[in-house]
Amino acid sequence: MKNTIVYLFFGIVFLSLTSFGYHKFYMGIYQVNYAPDKKMLQITSRIFVDDLNNALEKKYTKKLNLGTDKESSEELVLLKKYMSEKFSLKVNGELKPIQFLSKELDGDVMVCYWNIREVSKIKSIEVYNAVLVDWNSEQQNITHFSVNKIKNSFLFTNSSTREVLKY
Repeated sequence: MKNTIVYLFFGIVFLSLTSFGYHKFYMGIYQVNYAPDKKMLQITSRIFVDDLNNALEKKYTKKLNLGTDKESSEELVLLKKYMSEKFSLKVNGELKPIQFLSKELDGDVMVCYWNIREVSKIKSIEVYNAVLVDWNSEQQNITHFSVNKIKNSFLFTNSSTREVLKY
């Protein structure tokens, strides 16, 4: 009887720790589309806003409120600076400046819109995507490309932050 109670107790503890545990998902989604008529790469990033705030707070050692009513213009500057350090594209071997256009909150996801202008023809794209991996080694960034009707997708992680596409 005593063994039954002990087994039952440990069984309940085990189930509560494994079955009902909350596991956070660390994922960013990026879409890169080439618009040849506009000679432009259009980029959309989708990142959980709480993870983004945590990463920027760690890097810049200050409390941030991106995606809230308390958001400041300085925080937007820090967002742009961080993204320019952690996400870049080389087109035909040349590093291209990425211009921030706007952002919006979609539930708990920060959606940012970016572009690269003056892209007349694409032979290759080298992408570097290390967004949030400095904050959390479990972070994964899926990046989808649509260039000249060819679609590619890549998974970027802490151990794999660069990829080259040839067209």
